[in-house]
Amino acid sequence: MTTPVTAVYPGTFDPMTLGHVDLVRRAAGLFDQLIVVVAAGVHKKGTMFTLDERMQMVQAQIQPFANVSVQSFSGLMRDFVRAHGAQVMVRGLRSATDFDYEFQLAGMNRSLMADVETIFLTPSDQYLHVSSTYVREITLLGGEVSKYVDPWVEKQLLAKYRAQTT
Repeated sequence: MTTPVTAVYPGTFDPMTLGHVDLVRRAAGLFDQLIVVVAAGVHKKGTMFTLDERMQMVQAQIQPFANVSVQSFSGLMRDFVRAHGAQVMVRGLRSATDFDYEFQLAGMNRSLMADVETIFLTPSDQYLHVSSTYVREITLLGGEVSKYVDPWVEKQLLAKYRAQTT
């Protein structure tokens, strides 16, 4: 009998892109339980969306996946992983730049929790260049982002853009 494997996929998801959803779909097929962890984002200069708004976006996107849940967290990811008995952290890689950062982060996480593995997934080809930062910038400059985010997320982006420009 095998022990169920719980994985966590942490990020700020500001906003959640179709690349993120692609990784959730693929990770959901690999693990018994996947927890998408929406970080409060205190380590970043600021997020476009509040934590509650990002939680709602992620929740809307994970509906099709029965073994996926969403939770928020502020603090050291090690503490969240330990509290939920997770054995795996899922991280996305799009480029060599991502790899350098993620490789260092995986090393630090291994030193903090040696029994937890970090698994790197690359998004499908059509999402390799998509980042939340680019999606926010394109939106703020009046560009089209419908091929990078779900229509519901796009509506949230446009509403946020209108609120900032009025």
